[in-house]
Amino acid sequence: MSWSWISFCWLCATAAYGGKVLVFPLDGSHWVNMKVIIEELHSRGHQMTVIRHNDSWYIKETSPFYTSVTLDMESGFGEDFIGSFVADLLEIQRGGKSAWSRFKLEMEQSGKICEIHLKASTTLEIIFENKELIQSIQEARYDLMLTDPGVPGGVLLAHYLKLPLVFNVRWTTQGEGHFSIAPSPLSYIPLTGTELSDKMTFFQRVVNVLIFAFSKYQFAHYIAPYYTAVLEKHFGPDADYSSMFQAADLWLMRVDFVFEFPRPTMPNVVYMGGFQCKPAKPLPAHLEEFVQSSGEHGVVIMSLGTLIADLPFDLADSIAAAFAKLPQKVIWRYKGKRPATMGNNTLVVDWMPQNDLLGHPKVKLFVAHGGTNGVQEALYHGVPILGLPLIFDQRDNLLRIEVRGAGKKIDIFTMNEDIFLKGLQEVLNDPSYRMNMQRLSRLHRDQPMKPLDTALFWIEFVMRHKGAAHLRTESYRLPWYSFYSVDVIIFLVGVVLLVLCTFAGLLKCLCSMCLRKKRKCD
Repeated sequence: MSWSWISFCWLCATAAYGGKVLVFPLDGSHWVNMKVIIEELHSRGHQMTVIRHNDSWYIKETSPFYTSVTLDMESGFGEDFIGSFVADLLEIQRGGKSAWSRFKLEMEQSGKICEIHLKASTTLEIIFENKELIQSIQEARYDLMLTDPGVPGGVLLAHYLKLPLVFNVRWTTQGEGHFSIAPSPLSYIPLTGTELSDKMTFFQRVVNVLIFAFSKYQFAHYIAPYYTAVLEKHFGPDADYSSMFQAADLWLMRVDFVFEFPRPTMPNVVYMGGFQCKPAKPLPAHLEEFVQSSGEHGVVIMSLGTLIADLPFDLADSIAAAFAKLPQKVIWRYKGKRPATMGNNTLVVDWMPQNDLLGHPKVKLFVAHGGTNGVQEALYHGVPILGLPLIFDQRDNLLRIEVRGAGKKIDIFTMNEDIFLKGLQEVLNDPSYRMNMQRLSRLHRDQPMKPLDTALFWIEFVMRHKGAAHLRTESYRLPWYSFYSVDVIIFLVGVVLLVLCTFAGLLKCLCSMCLRKKRKCD
């Protein structure tokens, strides 16, 4: 039998057993890693359908890897919205570190997040009211819903359709994913935004607890109310928003414990940190020529991710001037106006093959904003990081690299040319940064299965078994007083009080009897 015939039979078998997956993604950088999973599932013979909005930024309507269902509405997460949002956050943070600036930052973020959730709740209402759309989805007989729970659309839709639910997750609408599913002692698990490690002083633990309480208040008063009407109308008055997240069959976490601080976890949490990373491919000819021209000094690359295309002029000038003083060559992904201080050693590009550059032996340093995807790629290839955190979780991501001695972060809002140059020289010239990052890389790669293969196995596991209820704790079904054993504590305290009261009553009776006998004797 020829190899071509064997291959044909294998492909037929794959197609015959391929599942049907409905995907409700989140746009921007989140789509970059979701797309990796979609393409791999498609290559295994699964049929992929992606729900997108008409203002989708990265999620294209046509693709060889999936068919799309385009909703005739805005997501609130389009390029223009995100661009203005990020610009506003940068401007506020450059105003200083005063309490007023911090308050303005929180208010700006809260206002924009509320806009996103308002549109997300409207989207859900329109989907549920569109009976033709719901019927077409039901008739397609999907095997599971794959979603990013940074927005709740996929979560609620999966429950409405009664589909097994798989998360591609780092964040939920309630914060970092573990806090929604796993025990999270605040004594050694820092909240995102605190910039704390797992070794906290007493006062740091106080701060951690206060921020946890504040985040719970924010969720209860500024996020959950947007979905109250949708839940009551389509799921009944007893439906609980948070429980719908906890009821997910599988949580594919985009971290691992080489990067994340050790913490309790659950059986249905699967770690796939760095799943989007892969061995470097050859560079395009013009980039390879530029990289080779660096000689023994090597190359520095800089990228601030998908959300930040340019920077304020003075900040860009300071960065360019510092780069110009390095003996290394520099490749800088930057779409803003060309800085006047740009040196001959710096190549500015609109786009660069970041993974392939990080895997090139001549790349010595990665200047990054601290997004999860970029940090994981640098960790995979063993390239130390000089971090310029800007917004969201970036400071905390870079803190995890810094405490392991594999990088250094600089406050970009107080940074000038000298500070940036000293940071570059420190990480480039101190070999410990590179040694520590390469040690982390070895730990990360030393696994029985590649993270992507692990993720795909578990997605297909859920498809084969129509869910993974045996891995899911039933805690989400308990009322809060049962979950925290308040009822048990009250019962035990009541029993103790009853025993004490009974004993006290008996003692009082005995004393009374003794007094009566004594009086009779007298």
